[in-house]
Amino acid sequence: MNSSDPFATSPKADKATLRRHNLSLVLRTVHDAGEATRAAVAGRVGLTRAAVSSLVDQLLGDGYLTEWGKTFSGQAGRPGTVLKMARTGPAGLGVEINIDYITVCVVDLAGTDRVRLVERLDNRAAAPTAVLTQAARIAARALESAAEQELRPVAAELALPGLVSGGAVRQAPNLGWNRVAVEGVFAQALSALRPAHRALPVSADNEANLAAMAELWFGDVVGDGAGKGAGKGASAHDGTGRVTSFIYLTGEIGIGGALVLGGRLLRGAHGFAGEIGHVVVEADGPECRCGARGCLEQYAGQAALLRAAGLDESSGAAGVAELESRARDGNKQALAALEDAGRRLGRVLSGAVNLIDPDAVLLGGVFRGLMPWLAPAADAELTARVVSGLWTPGNGRLRASSSSGDAARGAAARVIREVLADPAAYAERGTN
Repeated sequence: MNSSDPFATSPKADKATLRRHNLSLVLRTVHDAGEATRAAVAGRVGLTRAAVSSLVDQLLGDGYLTEWGKTFSGQAGRPGTVLKMARTGPAGLGVEINIDYITVCVVDLAGTDRVRLVERLDNRAAAPTAVLTQAARIAARALESAAEQELRPVAAELALPGLVSGGAVRQAPNLGWNRVAVEGVFAQALSALRPAHRALPVSADNEANLAAMAELWFGDVVGDGAGKGAGKGASAHDGTGRVTSFIYLTGEIGIGGALVLGGRLLRGAHGFAGEIGHVVVEADGPECRCGARGCLEQYAGQAALLRAAGLDESSGAAGVAELESRARDGNKQALAALEDAGRRLGRVLSGAVNLIDPDAVLLGGVFRGLMPWLAPAADAELTARVVSGLWTPGNGRLRASSSSGDAARGAAARVIREVLADPAAYAERGTN
């Protein structure tokens, strides 16, 4: 499950796979619409009503759809039965393992967050196996809560702050992890905790990538006159005014980044694109955990912000809340720390904007609440340095991320996207 969107590259179906393809087509149509009648689905996908009814019956039987009463179109004929995504049955399990917390969530077929557990702890001093085992314990509790709601997660996706490839964390500097087979370790720990249950398939990705996809799927990123003159490249909008080309930054102890162009996650040749936190700001700056010097996160990461504001850099969420409070009260040291971090963010972001020409930059994590004090300096740098002239102070292109998406939800939703892309496959797994 490492494609950014399984819908985007589906090959044209041949006769042998036509029904499988059409099952996905119908299910995705209801999912995207929120609710629809058989007639409405037929009109949107270009299939006959008889064909759609047959497909809907199978999706109802497999537990993907449910019927919710009648709707009247105002025209002659019988009222249509409303179809919605089922609130029980297949679901996705997302697990975010970060430096000072673990979040686990279960998302249903409609994309609704149904279970969410958060545990604050310092993972930097712990062995990878211990952290992954603790994540599995939290996940096991989430699965119990999901079962009480008649939800059945079909797979798990891990979100981790580092370079993730081939089922392993190649490097996670702030965790101190190198070449950790995270998928296998987590899967084994979860299976040991739930010996009577079928083992869940496990996959993993970078946490910034998954947070960016959550923003794309669930966020409220709406264009403000942006995208005009975008040319023939990746579309800036999806037809609803929502921005689909953006840079996403997660502000945590480290700084993660992801690039989304035309609704597609840009991974790079080896899957490691977006590591903006390790762009060098000052060549002779402080040493970073990655081994280089002067990386952006040494100036604008959570620990750096707290330290510059005169707060305990290890105080975590409480320290960030205190930083916000001091900034709101006009504390000079806090304001200076945020202005300096905003300026350095803007400089680095201006280079990225000049390079890939996104429609917006979204700041998530701790940056979201600190935007009122980070944004002015960052906006000024972007205005001065972006050559297109499209970036001006307060034009809305630099904005806080939505509160409706995060890496854990993005991870769980990635599982759901896979189910929607091939519901027949997951129905077969459920009966075997």
